[in-house]
Amino acid sequence: MTAMTQEEIVSSTKTVIQGLEALKNEHNQILTSIKASLSAIKTEAPKESTTHLLIDEKAGLMRKSLENIDLGLGEAQVMMSLAQHLQHVEAEKQKLRVQVKRLCQENGWLRDELATTQQKLQQSEQKLAILEVENEQLAFMKNMREYDADRPEEDQNQSNGGAPTNPPLDLGFPEEDEGNQANAMSPSQNPNAITASTTGYEIPARLRTLHNLVIQYASQGRYEVAVPLCKQALEDLEKTSGHNHADVATMLNILALVYRDQGKYKEAASLLNDALGIREKTLGYDHPAVAATLNNLAVLFGKRGKYKDAEPLCKRALEIRVKVLGRDHPDVAKQLNNLALLCQNQGKYEEVESYYQRALDIYCKKWGADDPNVSKTKNNLASAYLKQGKYDAAEQLFKEVLSRAHEREFGPVTEKNRPIWILAEEQQANKDKKLDKTYTADFAAWHRAAKFDLTTVTTTLKNLGALYRRQGKFEAAQTLEECAVRAKKSANDSNKQKVAEVIGTDPGAINPIQRRSASKNHLNDSMSSLNSAGSDSDNKPSTD
Repeated sequence: MTAMTQEEIVSSTKTVIQGLEALKNEHNQILTSIKASLSAIKTEAPKESTTHLLIDEKAGLMRKSLENIDLGLGEAQVMMSLAQHLQHVEAEKQKLRVQVKRLCQENGWLRDELATTQQKLQQSEQKLAILEVENEQLAFMKNMREYDADRPEEDQNQSNGGAPTNPPLDLGFPEEDEGNQANAMSPSQNPNAITASTTGYEIPARLRTLHNLVIQYASQGRYEVAVPLCKQALEDLEKTSGHNHADVATMLNILALVYRDQGKYKEAASLLNDALGIREKTLGYDHPAVAATLNNLAVLFGKRGKYKDAEPLCKRALEIRVKVLGRDHPDVAKQLNNLALLCQNQGKYEEVESYYQRALDIYCKKWGADDPNVSKTKNNLASAYLKQGKYDAAEQLFKEVLSRAHEREFGPVTEKNRPIWILAEEQQANKDKKLDKTYTADFAAWHRAAKFDLTTVTTTLKNLGALYRRQGKFEAAQTLEECAVRAKKSANDSNKQKVAEVIGTDPGAINPIQRRSASKNHLNDSMSSLNSAGSDSDNKPSTD
């Protein structure tokens, strides 16, 4: 038997009601006729007669049937009422479904509006951040022009129809080595002449400004702003100049720098390879810009531990720089330092010593024995000696660095004016006596004179301390290590104070992001993975 629908049940119930009503009418008629017959019989026959009893029995049955018919009619009416109620409930249910559907649609619209508004807000915040940094950059450039001593000469050259003089700019990441290149020139050299003769390509001012903005964002960890900024600039350059253009290669280098700082080495390597191909096509295989990109690729491979892959790239960059710039150019010395560090991590110590010695000769010849790069290279060479177990050679270089720094800060070495390593050895010889802590405090304050590289001296102190510990000179090692800690703490306090003066806040309220953004060399990688345990190397593989 198939199930009936609600409409079929209602229709059947109505039919049953009509039938019961008709049956009820018939029974009432029959009962009326029975009552009439019973009245006639009563007058003619006695009550105890068979006919009289039979008619009474029929009348009782008819009454009972009428009661059942009334009961059926009542139940049918109840069913009809339930059907009407169900129809009402179903109608309400349909109304509620329509309302729910409409609310769901409205909710979807509101979600879309919210997402669009949030996206617009994020874009507005990014634009605001870019405008703020650009405003700060323009204000900084304005202040620098006011104190630029060479500006009158530049204005005079422009008024006479001459070309404006631009400082030489490195072709990869200019901020790192710009100062070093300026120092490498003699006073009689013209910056334009140097740039034209060595590169033949000058980075546009807009890319230099963009590079400075990217450095600021990346130093604050705001890569979500720096990356889109680079990508947009790259897209604009490709639209205006085409993909195979030197400016596009420069922009690829800048974006690779950001990816490298994020640890996205594969993306950075892909961009650098693309930039290398463009520069080789547009500038030639022996251009300094090609050497800069090769060096950056070598540094990237070194950070990933691929020293064998990095070494030939670094060697080719060295060959280009020697060919174009000359054997005694400071960039050649920088490349030699990078190559030495790669070889050191492969255990090629003979080549390491040769590269460091060549770099030392170049720095001493160009800038003199007091240049910070000389101290750095000596410390690196001493670290290589230390890892080979050549303690005497390493100790001699460490002491030369500290003695030179002492003379530049405190004057010539005398009986009463001795370097810290002499006092440390005296402390070792007289274990029961205490070293004059006032002297170590003065030593830790050397950074205030800014006559040497504090990082190099601090590293040298720790390396010589490690050497003393290997030799069993624990008292001397502890003295140097305490001095290094004091120097670092004093330098951090000084940097914090400088940042507070710049941003106009309380020094105690400076957070680490502000300290990083105030640091000029935040993006210069130390590549600590290239240094094995046992000593600290001061050599930071330089990116161009």
